[in-house]
Amino acid sequence: MSLRADLEQWTLDALNRLGGSGKIVPIAREIWESHQTDIAKYPNGMFTWQYDMRWAGQSLAKKGRLSQTKGVWSLR
Repeated sequence: MSLRADLEQWTLDALNRLGGSGKIVPIAREIWESHQTDIAKYPNGMFTWQYDMRWAGQSLAKKGRLSQTKGVWSLR
């Protein structure tokens, strides 16, 4: 798997833990607290994971899995 593919699932998991919606920073915090050792295993993961998380959010939105409105991501 790739970091971006993993981040799609980790983003969904973080949103579930946050009650179905959240702003970027709390979502990132949830992902970091749960997966920092996983992120570190990817080359450059420590440097790109937050960018990749936003990419994952866009990808999930295109797939109809979440909505992004005014800085809040919500599960669909």
